Amino acid sequence: MSTAGYPKFLQKLIDVLSDLPTIGPKSAERMALFIIKSTRQKAKEFADSIVQARENIRRCGTCFYLSEQELCEVCRNRDIRDKVICVVEYPQDVIAIERTGRHKGLYHVLWGRLSPLEGTGPEDLPLKKLVQRIKDESIQEIIIATSSSREGETTAVYLNQLLASLGIKITRIARGIPIGINIGYIDQATISEAIIGRREVSA
Repeated sequence: MSTAGYPKFLQKLIDVLSDLPTIGPKSAERMALFIIKSTRQKAKEFADSIVQARENIRRCGTCFYLSEQELCEVCRNRDIRDKVICVVEYPQDVIAIERTGRHKGLYHVLWGRLSPLEGTGPEDLPLKKLVQRIKDESIQEIIIATSSSREGETTAVYLNQLLASLGIKITRIARGIPIGINIGYIDQATISEAIIGRREVSA
């Protein structure tokens, strides 16, 4: 006797949702059923938002943050920002740091971190662009704000070695960031203290 399963289109939706980070089969199932129970209008809004975001959001041509234009809002206003670049791993880190109000400078988003196990090397990160920005924009300080994970620390060490010869101040956010947690998921008070207490590093 055959076993009853979900209709084809519902199962397809569950499978697609399961591909999202941190979403397991059970969570995907609940999300899919929620969508199915929603009104047709709400489901359409959900689908349209995905398409619109994918078609209209791009990476900033300068710092690689997210934008609907060639340059993100921070880079469009860089003339009134401090000549300090905060290097982060992911876009959500920018939002988290901006919310603290402690950093009035610029950003550079790596979209990852060095990880031999995952096959991510220096050539996979926009590091050449960072070096060029330092030279072109008269940057005075680099704040390395990668996570405290093993990969984040490895990236921080590499950045320090890469930039040491440029003759600018290089600092690392203070310890206190939980190990293995991306900055984008940490509370504002902890991030604020980490920025205020950043220390200068040497090659």
